[in-house]
Amino acid sequence: MTNPQWTAVDHYFADTISHDDEALTAALAASTAAGLPEIAVAPNQGKLLHLLAQMQGARSILEIGTLGGYSTIWLARALPADGRLITLEYDPAHADVARANIARAGLDKIVEVRTGAALDSLPRLEAEGAGPFDLVFIDADKVNNPHYVAWALKLSRPGTVIIVDNVVRDGKVATPHPDDPAITGTRAMFDLVAREPRLDATAFQTVGTKGYDGLLLARVTE
Repeated sequence: MTNPQWTAVDHYFADTISHDDEALTAALAASTAAGLPEIAVAPNQGKLLHLLAQMQGARSILEIGTLGGYSTIWLARALPADGRLITLEYDPAHADVARANIARAGLDKIVEVRTGAALDSLPRLEAEGAGPFDLVFIDADKVNNPHYVAWALKLSRPGTVIIVDNVVRDGKVATPHPDDPAITGTRAMFDLVAREPRLDATAFQTVGTKGYDGLLLARVTE
């Protein structure tokens, strides 16, 4: 579901206060040239992630779902010089594009791209003692959203912020008995968050160049 007015407003925001710069523009261009799906966050959404990470005072960030590294760059730029960001990407070809984009942005010293299924990588992070992370951004396959949120909790601390993208699905998240596994997974994630006493959360709808969707925003309380 798209609307020309939504797109026009997003472009206005991007042109006035949420600018892409050379590295971000190049990251999108390289992703398109490599045949990656054009599903990266919009510039104003990337800036939102950046600001949330800054307001959180994040020093360590976990991203689940790298794609071409566009959102990774926005998040990593919010970190201090000694900060770290680990991002998990299933597709090796996507990971290669992301590594090149991140290096072009001068962030390869603080960003690590790990390739493979996130549900394999996450237990290894726990075994390595990689957490706790100050912020977790989840933007991967929606079927596994409840598992990703559960792992985000394991790798968190009180005060950690967890953000989940694409939770509205053109409004289909409100369908009681969906036949789409992505919506089933998203609803299971909402059920998990609703019954999890360690999470204080909300969700909101968005419209724009990416259509009709939304975000879940949660904070670990204990």
